[in-house]
Amino acid sequence: MTLPKAERLSSKTAISSLVSSGKWGILQPVRYCFVRNNGSDVNRILVSVPKKFFKRAVKRNLVKRRMRECYRLQKDLLNVKGLDIMFVYNSSDIVAFGFLKDLFAHILKEIDKRAAE
Repeated sequence: MTLPKAERLSSKTAISSLVSSGKWGILQPVRYCFVRNNGSDVNRILVSVPKKFFKRAVKRNLVKRRMRECYRLQKDLLNVKGLDIMFVYNSSDIVAFGFLKDLFAHILKEIDKRAAE
């Protein structure tokens, strides 16, 4: 099963407002940014892996697929709806899927706690 199109963040205006007015956090090797009230009742995500860390697109795409899958499997941890979330991978090492899944559980709980305030 894939992540539906409605749950992907692709609008340039939404991305720029997310970066400018969002709340940032970091749990190595992932930085995240989120903002409330995206105008819909679903959470939208953006996943980024900079070319600076992985020159080969194959590795960048591998990390992006893993991050999207970790989010998809655990998106129920978010009780707050209407969030725009950006995840940026921040390391030149590819971490194991199990570690990344646990990391995303912590990140999503943190986002849920901070967004509910």
